[in-house]
Amino acid sequence: MDLSTEHQEILVVLEEIISNIMLFLTEFYRAYRARVCQRSRVQRVRHVTYSLKFKIPKQIEHLQDLISYNNQTCIDNFRMCRNAFARLCFLTEHVGGFVATKNVKINEQVAIFLIILSHHTKNRIVKCNFKRSGYTISKHFNKVLEAILKLRTLLLANPQPIPEDWTDERWKWFKGCLGALDGTYIPIKVPQVDKTRYRNRKGHIAVNVLGVCDRDMKFQYVLTGWEGSASDSWEGPL
Repeated sequence: MDLSTEHQEILVVLEEIISNIMLFLTEFYRAYRARVCQRSRVQRVRHVTYSLKFKIPKQIEHLQDLISYNNQTCIDNFRMCRNAFARLCFLTEHVGGFVATKNVKINEQVAIFLIILSHHTKNRIVKCNFKRSGYTISKHFNKVLEAILKLRTLLLANPQPIPEDWTDERWKWFKGCLGALDGTYIPIKVPQVDKTRYRNRKGHIAVNVLGVCDRDMKFQYVLTGWEGSASDSWEGPL
């Protein structure tokens, strides 16, 4: 092999090496640019995601307005006084096994639950009032509901029917009976515009209440809230 042929082969090999190096650098640059662009997109997305930084003071302020400043405000929103609200939070935590999350405390979760039940408030309204996402509202409502259901053995009366061998002269004729029911009127105060709906047949402003008591005169069931003008037949089945 002459010297010129050997030089040509060396040049071909060098060109191939240089070509491979350039190809490698090109692919490396493309991969680097793709990585940089991906990080930039992630940072932009993170910048616009849901943040609690500026919403926490408003969330706390709204909750304080509901439960801390005025007992009547608590009753209007939750249908219970502040003492009853605190007791319910205690029961859901220590009996129902309910736990707080990193960003939402127990009292706020219970408040969300009671607002929805008391006023049949929609998710979109509640998330706006509490400065939370719709997913957060829905998730915590269901979690509180599960905790409340665990309180049924503590809060709900378990009626016992009259046994077959009962000897009390007053009740032995009512085998299997759970109790007696009757309706009554409870006087209330309502705005002037609502008095017509709550005026009963006796002319009093009241609500129509249906109660069921057992043989020990303990309430087993109460249905309240019907306007005094409503007939007893409209109170619905047990």
